[in-house]
Amino acid sequence: MAKKIALIAIGGNALLKEKQQGLQEEQLENAAECAEMFANVIQAGYSLCVVHGNGPQVGNILIQQEAGSNRIPPYTLDIADAMTQGSMGYMIERTLINRLRYINHACPVSTILTEVVVDKNDAGFQNPTKPVGPFYTEQRAQELAREKGWHMKEDAGRGYRKVVPSPKPLEIIQLEAVKTLLEAGHCVIAGGGGGIPVIRDGQGYLEGVEAVIDKDRLSSLLAEQLGADTYVILTGVPKVAVDFGKPSQKWLDRMTVTEAEKHMADGQFPAGSMGPKIEAAIQFIKAGGHEVLITSPEALGHEPYETVGTRIVRD
Repeated sequence: MAKKIALIAIGGNALLKEKQQGLQEEQLENAAECAEMFANVIQAGYSLCVVHGNGPQVGNILIQQEAGSNRIPPYTLDIADAMTQGSMGYMIERTLINRLRYINHACPVSTILTEVVVDKNDAGFQNPTKPVGPFYTEQRAQELAREKGWHMKEDAGRGYRKVVPSPKPLEIIQLEAVKTLLEAGHCVIAGGGGGIPVIRDGQGYLEGVEAVIDKDRLSSLLAEQLGADTYVILTGVPKVAVDFGKPSQKWLDRMTVTEAEKHMADGQFPAGSMGPKIEAAIQFIKAGGHEVLITSPEALGHEPYETVGTRIVRD
């Protein structure tokens, strides 16, 4: 009998935390912390797929490229995305292999370089909004816009940054490879940074594009197409609560979709915090998923999997 599949999505800041320098040693230490929660899910009997963000890391690559641009030609953003899939996948892969060895649990771990097709006519290409890379002076920003055709926008008084489209993910090129590895018992790291964005030309051939695919949108699509039983959404609190921050606050162990929709309608989950996570959970289950687990990385890494967090289930 095939194992159940769980998908976990983590942000790029899980490996490169705020106020850290971005040292390799820091990121490996953070990856080792993540490995504890991944191993906890694997021990609970799941085939695990991990999707990671890459915002801070790809930003650093672009800063490095700008600093050395007078000596070495820079890569385009799709190749920079691929670089982070390799480097971050390696860090997560190695620390998870070591963690599984430490707890004496046999499970192969593999990283898949993942391309994701987007529509070249997606509205996002007409209105780039996603800031990437370093800050520039106004003069330098104007030069780059003129020389390279970049879209540049002022960013909260801190300078100018390149902005790129954030199109909707449509097709995961390596989906069958991910499925095959999961069915063979591997833990799979895939879709890093939302996937490497590509389009199809008139003959169906793939071309890389300068864009950033939202990691959570890709995670939801991948979870649906894998037929994942559980979609794990990580947040800053161990459980979902109603009346959050009030004397009447109550932590929830379990909600049905109908209960979650009622709490949403009652304004329990604000748009700037828990709201989008609950919406993603409802969408996943209505698309055929069985369960969404919402919890914090710390809780998932150290509490029994069977009782951790808030589970949202079908009615």
